[in-house]
Amino acid sequence: MLYRTVPKTGDTLSILGFGCMRLPLTRTHTIDEKRAIHQIRYAIDNGVNYLDTAPAYHLGRSEPLLGRALADGYREKVRIATKLPPWSVKTREDMDYILDGQLVKLKTGHIDYYLLHSLAKESWDTMLPLGVLEFLDYAKSSGKIINAGFSFHGDLVTFRKIVDAYDWEFCQIQYNFLDELNQAGTEGLSYAASKHLAVIVMEPLRGGSLAGLVPTQVEEIWKEAPVRRTPAEWGLRFVWDHPEVTVVLSGMNHESHIKENLKIAGEAEPGSLSPGEHALIARVRDTYTSLMQVGCTGCGYCMPCPAGVNIPECFALYNGASMFGNRREYAFHYLTRHGGITGDRSYAGLCRNCGKCEKICPQHLPIPAYLKEVSAKMEGRTMGIKVAVLKSGLGMLGCAGRFIRIFSPDKITRRDTNQEKN
Repeated sequence: MLYRTVPKTGDTLSILGFGCMRLPLTRTHTIDEKRAIHQIRYAIDNGVNYLDTAPAYHLGRSEPLLGRALADGYREKVRIATKLPPWSVKTREDMDYILDGQLVKLKTGHIDYYLLHSLAKESWDTMLPLGVLEFLDYAKSSGKIINAGFSFHGDLVTFRKIVDAYDWEFCQIQYNFLDELNQAGTEGLSYAASKHLAVIVMEPLRGGSLAGLVPTQVEEIWKEAPVRRTPAEWGLRFVWDHPEVTVVLSGMNHESHIKENLKIAGEAEPGSLSPGEHALIARVRDTYTSLMQVGCTGCGYCMPCPAGVNIPECFALYNGASMFGNRREYAFHYLTRHGGITGDRSYAGLCRNCGKCEKICPQHLPIPAYLKEVSAKMEGRTMGIKVAVLKSGLGMLGCAGRFIRIFSPDKITRRDTNQEKN
């Protein structure tokens, strides 16, 4: 296992982190606890020392599972990361209540890496006046958390603003060879590193979409490489090739995934990819881009939308569904992110056809027309019912099985190929 250092603290973290959002499931769609605990401990025994969870993962079951997995001396071997969910916070007191509950669930006296979950402009603007920065100061001074950070799914301007707003130790961004210009992107990665933040990367394989079954055109390009690697290895090595990256999270839920990722994590030094290999990855990226329905680069010039639509994110999820074929999985993420479940409503159907976005789009895209297409394909006539079911499931964890059966990626993409869930 290779390790990298947190700039502000000198803490040494494994470059491979274990993401606890996609743990193995039983046939009844509950966590296969025995298998999950074995997988987590196997990863730790082989050098992984950073484990990431959150209250929303597995509808509240991920944190307690991780707490049980870290019994028998395993807690002392690792750093735990979990998150404060902005959508569950209405008052300053809620923050303390949630954190205290997480300490109990995780069976620990402190959380090593604590994040504000899934920040974007709206959630950041909401959390600030509630006193979230004062809460972080208190939680650190009391020893309940050690390092403060945030995970991010917004635009670059907001990312820079948040980075500059507090003395963070780390941040977490979505990054892969398709997202160099999306969300924080490469520019955000460099900016965070310039401020001496450790950078944790999520979605290095776009939820597994860059691995497993890939489009035929992409597969043919990978075959041209003089060194044979799986698509998963190419994707992970691309991220690890950046010295600014501290940890890459992988949602490993199969033993073969764990073994492959551990092997790569013992070899992927920063700067180890050759110029020719980077050129090959660029061709793969361009091929994926050509398969997209909307040529959006995620630059964010169209934002904010007067009607509240998150235009770049709606297009990104629509393109993902088109390129990879697993439309239900992308529809699930579309509804949870933009249907008003974890924040404000921001789905394509809110478009009022004002035309403001189209006038300022650098790519000169007919954005309102595309949004109408996205709404028809990703929302449909039953969107309200789906959102209601998901809200009910998140509010009452006992209802989880009902909508997992409807939306579960495990039912949608029954593939045996490696790395489908990273």
